[in-house]
Amino acid sequence: MNKTIMTVDDSASVRQMVSFTLQGAGHVVIEAVDGVDALSKLQGSKVNMVITDLNMPNMDGIELIRKLRADPLYKFIPIIMLSTESQAAKKEEGKSAGATGWIVKPFKPKQLLAVVKKVLG
Repeated sequence: MNKTIMTVDDSASVRQMVSFTLQGAGHVVIEAVDGVDALSKLQGSKVNMVITDLNMPNMDGIELIRKLRADPLYKFIPIIMLSTESQAAKKEEGKSAGATGWIVKPFKPKQLLAVVKKVLG
């Protein structure tokens, strides 16, 4: 079954790579350039998963996760951080904000699809 996944990243090339990978596996992808853009594009829309960068202008990934977790509609959806950051402290901050998992950039398409499959079942 096709899932709708939002990818949030200020890098157009990363968004394209994530979208291409996910669409190739049959998923529908919504792209956003930062947390503010993501929230305005979601506005109550149903998505099965969010994949977000950590460091972005306007609203970073941690803040986006907190806002999504505060919304009953998105409280339990899987949210994966996709970031160049790999320090334990950053991962812990993401986890405490409500991130389901963490993928370090650069990522391999197979790795991304394995994580998506694991969390979406």
